Formats: sequence, structure tokens, C-alpha cells
Amino acid sequence: MIKNKVITIFGSSFPKPGDEEYEFAYKLGKKLGENGFSICNGGFYGTMEATAKGASEVGAKTIGITVGSFDLIANKFIQEEIRCKTLFERIEKLISLADGFVVLKGGTGTLLEYSAILELINKNLLDAKPIAADKEFWTHLTNLMNDRNSYEGRKPINVFLSNDVDEIVSYFKKYFEEMK
Repeated sequence: MIKNKVITIFGSSFPKPGDEEYEFAYKLGKKLGENGFSICNGGFYGTMEATAKGASEVGAKTIGITVGSFDLIANKFIQEEIRCKTLFERIEKLISLADGFVVLKGGTGTLLEYSAILELINKNLLDAKPIAADKEFWTHLTNLMNDRNSYEGRKPINVFLSNDVDEIVSYFKKYFEEMK
């Protein structure tokens, strides 16, 4: 079993319990937690709540990186809250705590977070870490960015694209088992 590895999960704050996106995030958080991963996310609602709920139900650690300017409180499934002053400080903390990333469906905030990861890796400011992204939602953008990198003489960034909880968890397990 994997121990002491943190997966930061980015996604939308809008899905509610019963929504397909919420239930997918819940199952993902639970399955990652069952396999020894800790969960880190933005700490608020939607997919953030769902992944933390799933992970906490199986005894996995949950970390929420919140930002004071949003004037919200962390969801009840967050065990450790780290409150940041600004959105950019929050993004930096979400990235720096992670051993790997999952990028679920989301809006401009999720796009900003995904772009930050790709750019930091692209500029060698962040060691390459495993990234899994929603296949349906992020494939086109991921391919565009990797095509652009190729055009500019850079290596493509390895992103595992999937819409299957078991595949995503297996991807992280395999990655970290090979790193031993």
C-alpha cells in the first residue's frame, strides 16, 4: 500500500451530492484513500467536498487549502485546513504539497490550476509529477499544449487522460511503486 503520498485534486465547486461529477469525485477520493493516499484540495464544496468525504470515510488524511478572500469555511470532511491570504498563494500551496495531481472537470479556476502545473513543469520549476486529467474534458486542451510544446522544441508533458476511477488509482499506484 502507498503511504505518505498526497494527491492534490482540482475540480469544480458547483456539483452537489447526487450529481454525476460529485459522485465520481466521491468514488475517486474513497478509492485513493483506500489505497493509502492522502487527499489535498481547495477545501470548499463541490468536487472538493466529494473527494474529501470519500477519503475521510476510509480513514485517509484530508487537507484543504482555503483562501480567506472567498469568505467561506472549509467543508466538514477536511481534517487539516491551511488558510492562504491570496488565490495565488493557495495555488502555490496546492501544488507544493502534492506528490501527484488529478484535474477533474471545472471552470476557470480549475483551468488556472491545471495551467499552473503544466507551466511550472514546462519551465523546469517543478519536477515532473504524475498528472491524471478528465479525458472527456481536458484531452483537447492537453493535446493543443503538447503540440505547441513540440512546435517550440520542448518535450510533451505526460498527462494520463481517463474517466475511470480504477484506471486513475492504478496509474498512481503503478507510478509510485515504480519509484521505490
